Amino acid sequence: MKPLKRLLPSIQQGWVRHLTLFSLAFSLGWSLNATAQVKDDLELVKRIREKILATAQVDTEEAMADYENKIPDSGVPYQMVAIKGGEFLMGSPPDEPGRNPDEGPQRKVSVKPFWMGKYEVTWDQFEPFMITDFSRNPDGSLKQMSPDYPLHYAVSMPTTPYMDMSFGMGRWDHPAICMTQHAASKYCEWLSAQTGHYYRLPTEAEWEYACRAGTTTAYSFGNDLSKLGEYAVYDPDLVRTEYAKVGTKKPNPWGLYDMHGNVMEWCLDQYFVDAYRGKRKTVPATTLYPRVARGGSWYDTAELLRSAARTRSTLDWKMQDPQLPKSIWYHTDASWLGFRIVRPLENPSAEEMDRLWNSAAGLTDPRP
Repeated sequence: MKPLKRLLPSIQQGWVRHLTLFSLAFSLGWSLNATAQVKDDLELVKRIREKILATAQVDTEEAMADYENKIPDSGVPYQMVAIKGGEFLMGSPPDEPGRNPDEGPQRKVSVKPFWMGKYEVTWDQFEPFMITDFSRNPDGSLKQMSPDYPLHYAVSMPTTPYMDMSFGMGRWDHPAICMTQHAASKYCEWLSAQTGHYYRLPTEAEWEYACRAGTTTAYSFGNDLSKLGEYAVYDPDLVRTEYAKVGTKKPNPWGLYDMHGNVMEWCLDQYFVDAYRGKRKTVPATTLYPRVARGGSWYDTAELLRSAARTRSTLDWKMQDPQLPKSIWYHTDASWLGFRIVRPLENPSAEEMDRLWNSAAGLTDPRP
């Protein structure tokens, strides 16, 4: 089978648009250095951070507001919801139906202000990152660099898949799926390099805080399971065969859609069954497996959609991956796995950005 070559219609307008982007990049000083071969490393992150700091317009929680932006390279829009900082009780009480031991003991957690994607990242947004016309090395770096390229071209991107990664379930306005946590994090870096906003995956605490939206019940709408279908795409009868377009169900109290169900969502954290019992450092993750995903999916029953429910990544998520060694970009068996982005109000150091965008870089799959 030949590599998938489908691109967004907005990208298929030819090189005129690309030349315009190059000119804009040069005028702003965000092109690649003509005297140095720019690699996807800390030096690149430092340059992205310079752009982020120069672009920053909001520096107080009071000034935060919801917004819509467009990805410069594709023109595809995305929406972000402003979330005030605060404290919440993370985890579930012992008597919550469907509870697992790794959800406790409950603990009080403080969360700083951030924006979160209103919807899960869609194929419209993800595919221009996933599929390009540039020849790339197995690690996603460009085989040939040019000083004319905009800054985000230096970010490692996936090698082109040899199949339709949506598996025929739907593309435009549907959630992107089957990516590794590394691929999701590199998308965040790619988007940050274009927009001048710092995006990353949510921490597990940020995710649960946003999912609960001020509630303490099993779900963000309460405990009444008869209402779950109003808010979530899931599989109560174990017969569902596909995901749905994002935003087809009701949002949670903070205006976030599909926090329960549709696709499970990556978090930054290393998974530990006893993470809530001590002071384990879970961010950044230090091994490829297991890592945390949240929210449940179209493939799951109700208990995995609870606000406190946790899922660990496993090697089985890429069992059918035909590549040897296994791909660093795709979980071919996880057709129910996606992600959404966050943008913290505070911009960390370049070193911290690098650690979070590249927490899987250089790690090897433990399976032969």
